[in-house]
Amino acid sequence: MKILVAIKQVPSRDSQLRVNAAGRWIEESDLSFEINEPDAYALEEALQLKEKHGGEVVALCAGPARASQTIREALAKGADRAIHIEEENLGAFDTLGVARLLARAAAAETPDLILTGLQSDDLGYGQTGVVLAELAGLPHATIIMQVEKMEDRIRVKRELEDGWFQHIEIPLPAVLTIQSGINKLRYATLMGIKKAKTKQMRRHTAAELGVEPAPTVVLDKVYLPPRSKQTVLLEGNARQQAAALIEKLKFEVRVL
Repeated sequence: MKILVAIKQVPSRDSQLRVNAAGRWIEESDLSFEINEPDAYALEEALQLKEKHGGEVVALCAGPARASQTIREALAKGADRAIHIEEENLGAFDTLGVARLLARAAAAETPDLILTGLQSDDLGYGQTGVVLAELAGLPHATIIMQVEKMEDRIRVKRELEDGWFQHIEIPLPAVLTIQSGINKLRYATLMGIKKAKTKQMRRHTAAELGVEPAPTVVLDKVYLPPRSKQTVLLEGNARQQAAALIEKLKFEVRVL
């Protein structure tokens, strides 16, 4: 069973973010980076499926040269090899463009299963895996909490709203977007880190894959949410004031 796992390098969660001079993204020069958390869970699920059923796990990442550090982390945790689509200006590609890059690279691998994280920690669109499935012409399912391998298909558990779940069967090959918390993440061992240095990492460029940036969606401006203060006087008796306060806390402030 060959499993392809799409991973992304994103700014560390404890980074101090500043809008760059152009006002269209954050300043990246002084940031540290890490693997996107939902993608880490997708990688872990792939490794566990490999341990149960055998096969190969291939990490696939689109990003600048610095993303090789994140790819090495995936190799150290147990991925067998990796594909790096090296693109310094990945921000010029929208979700459709990134999905095209991943689909072109995945096509040559003919995997049985493609896993992605549910969404990225930086942009949070939650669309790349779904668009990738559409471009590849593969069945897909989202918000996956459990994967069970069968003969020529998989049975998955999807998280729905209000604590409900859905169990469905999907023929292989397929694409799944994995929910965070599906399993417990492993750490890279010292032996795994040493082995990662010798594992294959094949590199492509967007030009080699025949994909040019032609965004249909453009991020025009990034800015901090404005802060404002407002005084609201609640009228009526104590019972009416309490009811009005609860209403505002629940539906306007959204803390209840």
